[in-house]
Amino acid sequence: MKRTSKELIVGGIRTDKRLPEQAREIKMKVGNIFSANGSAEVRFGRTVALASVHGPRPLFPRHLQESQTGILRVRYNMAPFSVVDRKPPGPDRRSIELSKVIRLALEPALFLEDYPKATVDGFIEIIQADGSTRVTGINALSLALASAGIPMRDLVAACSIGKVDGTLVVDLNGEEDNNSEADIPFAMMPNKNLVTLLQMDGILTKEELMKLLDMAKKMCKKIYEMQREALLEKYKGEE
Repeated sequence: MKRTSKELIVGGIRTDKRLPEQAREIKMKVGNIFSANGSAEVRFGRTVALASVHGPRPLFPRHLQESQTGILRVRYNMAPFSVVDRKPPGPDRRSIELSKVIRLALEPALFLEDYPKATVDGFIEIIQADGSTRVTGINALSLALASAGIPMRDLVAACSIGKVDGTLVVDLNGEEDNNSEADIPFAMMPNKNLVTLLQMDGILTKEELMKLLDMAKKMCKKIYEMQREALLEKYKGEE
């Protein structure tokens, strides 16, 4: 996976001045898309994800309906201007794959059985990409679902973890993502202590993996508290 000979961690400090277990600056805002039932914006450093939720609403055509439950549909998309080398507009193989991955990460948190024959549609637009876009999108869509009033067992919090220059790190930026020895997107329901997403690209020892999972759980609990604060802030503003 490593594509450059440049050292990305020198003296325990990463290229963006962070420590290995330190996330980038995280910002969250709820309710910024007025035409949606729920929406949110989440920033991890220079990675920015906008999410909107529409529904529950009747699902058409009818042959797609499930008689005993509703369904969640997710569309993940990277804007053409989100990366340095302009991305061709429209869906591609990666965006289709990540749409499914994000849907599967969020479905366990939803009471979709309360909405038979209906759909909840979630849209994620990456307007600026600097690594860890799928987990940023998961955090944003989780907030958007909650702000839309969709019944949830728990919020879903997500982060990236990995190994860069032999060092275990959290929240990989774009340069680290492209040159890591291992990269793991991770999501969980913190109150339930249930993992909803665990993928890995690269090679790790069992000990390294267990250490990274512990780091990820601690980071997700911090992200969860930020999600709660963002939701509370939105409703405080409506009083």
